[in-house]
Amino acid sequence: MISNPFLPDRPLTVAVLGASGAVGCELLQLLDQRNFPIRDLRLLASSRSAGQLQSWKNSKLQIQEVSEENLDGVDLVFSSAGGSVSRQWRSVISSSGALMIDNSSAFRLETEVPLVVPEVNPQESLKHQGLIANPNCTTILLTLVLAPLAARLPIKRVVVSTYQSASGAGARAMDELRNLTQEVLEGRTPKSQVLPYSLAFNLFLHNSPLQSNLYCEEEMKMVYETRKILNQPDLPLTSTCVRVPVLRAHSEAVNIEFSEPFPVEEARKILAGATGVELLENIEGNRFPMPIDVAGRDPVAVGRIRSDISNPNALELWLCGDQIRKGAALNAIQIAEYILAVK
Repeated sequence: MISNPFLPDRPLTVAVLGASGAVGCELLQLLDQRNFPIRDLRLLASSRSAGQLQSWKNSKLQIQEVSEENLDGVDLVFSSAGGSVSRQWRSVISSSGALMIDNSSAFRLETEVPLVVPEVNPQESLKHQGLIANPNCTTILLTLVLAPLAARLPIKRVVVSTYQSASGAGARAMDELRNLTQEVLEGRTPKSQVLPYSLAFNLFLHNSPLQSNLYCEEEMKMVYETRKILNQPDLPLTSTCVRVPVLRAHSEAVNIEFSEPFPVEEARKILAGATGVELLENIEGNRFPMPIDVAGRDPVAVGRIRSDISNPNALELWLCGDQIRKGAALNAIQIAEYILAVK
């Protein structure tokens, strides 16, 4: 277990666990683009993916099967291989002295595990004991917008509906959407293999397991994780999550009730100046954020900010953000960058 929360003051030995997936590939691109200080990079995955080649800078690296030997001597592990894999390798990574930044839902709600969005609660990352959790993609996008507004006026309640792209289910789901869309255009009946229903010219309520309260797991992730990140354990929040036929980038319709009326122009000014957020509003042209505006980009775009006509203390707004990028890979790298920078 790590007693010192800081990473070594030298180029790091970094492992990407789940290197063959959509988030793993994005991690590699961003580590290169952001000149992350890497001495040695190890690409790890299951035996099924071992031997595959991934692009890194101007070369190709071979993916290796995850093992104790391949984790030996690692300083930092970006894990994006799913909850069961993260649980399996947690103790090995921790006992080696490496810091694990995990993108799965396995540890997010554990009391001693920091759940971090660097623009919102970066200081929490320094409380880690060898493990930091990356929040759910929809939660990251939501808290980036809620936090700067909550700093101005207390939030009393949040109602959010998400419109989640195929990228949230991984690279195979994105490929399936492309293929099934072509099948529909050719007059055939699409049959989904990755998702439970076809997304081609269709949408459906999020397919994560239903809980006893009839909310799905994805919806409850947003509730619990947002409360933890904002340090508001009793924040009333309700969500409805929907999968939509968009390849990449999630969208959210958000209703936020405050303790008193929140002037719209002030909210626009606050969000326009918030780190990681961009205001995208053309009221005259009725043009507001769309997934294509943010796909492959870092910021979360927000717009159509307006007063709720049914509640004088509430605002309505719309946001879009790249699920693979800021909703996963970028957020994880920013956590590591923060820890490196505070020394």
